[in-house]
This record gives sequence, C-alpha cells and structure tokens, in this order.
Amino acid sequence: MQFGIKEILEIIPHRYPMLLVDRIVELEENRVVGEKCVTINEPFFQGHFPGHPIMPGALIVEAMAQVGGFLLLKKVTDPKNQVVYFLKMDKVKFKKPVVPGDVLRSELKLLKYRGGLCVMEAKGYVGDTLVVTGELTAKIIPK
Repeated sequence: MQFGIKEILEIIPHRYPMLLVDRIVELEENRVVGEKCVTINEPFFQGHFPGHPIMPGALIVEAMAQVGGFLLLKKVTDPKNQVVYFLKMDKVKFKKPVVPGDVLRSELKLLKYRGGLCVMEAKGYVGDTLVVTGELTAKIIPK
C-alpha cells in the first residue's frame, strides 16, 4: 500500500515545518517504509552549516519516528483522537550525512507492541546506502 501527503495528513498530526514525511511507500502489519525528499528549501538549512548543508541528525531521527508513528496510528481504531509520543532512542548511529537532493527512506519494523508501548527497529537509507540505524520507543495515548 502507498499513501501520499493527503493520507499522511489525515493520520499524523504534524504540520509544516515539522512534517518530515512526504509519502509512505510500503505498509505491512508490523513494517512501514516512508520517504522524505530533502531539498535546499528546508528551513533548517539556513542555519545548519551554511555553505555545507547537511540534515541535522535530530531531524533525521524525527523523520524516522514520524514514519513509525504512521504505522502505529494505522493500528488503532480512532487515530484522529490518538497521538504517538516519542519516548526514547537507543543505539542510534549516523553513518553518512543526508544532504539536499537526497531522498531519505525510513524503514521501521515493530519489535514490541504492548499496551500502547512500541519498540521499533529503524533504518534510514539514501539510495542503497545505510545512513542511520537505531531503536525507537514510542507510546500511543489519547489526545
């Protein structure tokens, strides 16, 4: 299944400038793949290494967390009245920079899901190159 920006906006509550998902390209019961097209027009590039722009690591992890949040909110019956709180990141390793012109592909696999608490394995790619890995923990709660 694929979802465009219209469907993403119906599921996750993020909006510009904090919406860091452009499309969901795969969705399975316990796995999701989403993409973020990184452009020089992103507001963070004005101050993050002008002349040598790279996407901030915190925003790379946030983009992956939003893709994971889409998966989690698709599991609940009333996503408009739920929110996913990002609780923890473990074992995060940045392997290569993400720069304007890249498409950041986030692949998340649900490792544990109990009582609204979720642990996901996250991997970020640019093309076939692994650029970031980590383990993300989140909780689904009512708004």
